[in-house]
Amino acid sequence: MDIRGTCISSTVDEHGPIYVYQTRTSRILSFDGQIYQSCMKLNDINGLNLGYTQAMMAGLLFIPMVKTATIMGLGAGSMAKNLLSSFSELNVHAIEYREAVAQTAKEHFHLPDTDRLFIHIDDAVNYIKHTDIKSDIIFSDLYNSEGMEPKQVQLSYLRDCKNALNKHGVLVLNIWHTAPELQEELDELLALEFKNRLLSFKVKSGNRIVLAFKNDIPTIKTEALLTKAKLLQEKMNIPMECYANLLSDSLST
Repeated sequence: MDIRGTCISSTVDEHGPIYVYQTRTSRILSFDGQIYQSCMKLNDINGLNLGYTQAMMAGLLFIPMVKTATIMGLGAGSMAKNLLSSFSELNVHAIEYREAVAQTAKEHFHLPDTDRLFIHIDDAVNYIKHTDIKSDIIFSDLYNSEGMEPKQVQLSYLRDCKNALNKHGVLVLNIWHTAPELQEELDELLALEFKNRLLSFKVKSGNRIVLAFKNDIPTIKTEALLTKAKLLQEKMNIPMECYANLLSDSLST
């Protein structure tokens, strides 16, 4: 196995194994013993340790006041924990296909027991099609052992996500290690469904983060964007100013 550390939990459900490893400084969730699904620093249990999850938070730069967020895929709960600890008025809906994963997050990754967190055990596509909850931001990071989940590359899924956003809502997608033809197809579907109201940037890990806006991209001057980034950076303890700079070239000043 490629993950260094001691395996402190091993569970198997109908979909396969779920491993929890611990090192001197971190706790790691993995589904195959080789690839990190999530990583939590023991001295910062609410922090976002993986760079691409930090980058996905850039969607918050364009939301005046976030009240409801939806996360497609709970995993170990890193994104949910960071959002809940950063915004005291925020409600988070997390959709997780595997109940055993949600239980592992509660038992080993300090997922809080709060009435502001709603965990839905469901398929992401089915959930978003039938939900009547409107979110300010939706985080979509759907992957399986072979790469990006094909369901994420469907016009119906993207349309359902758009319909589940509030008027000024943002859909945030993580694109990583995706076959060029699949990435091209997704780009075409996003441009079609969101009428080219898109911003994107790449991070050091190679992940491409895409922001898709339900309505017009907000007009925001670079100075105001960077000011908000600094405030969010202090609140969330992530390098938001870096992402604001990456986005600023795409925006009119």
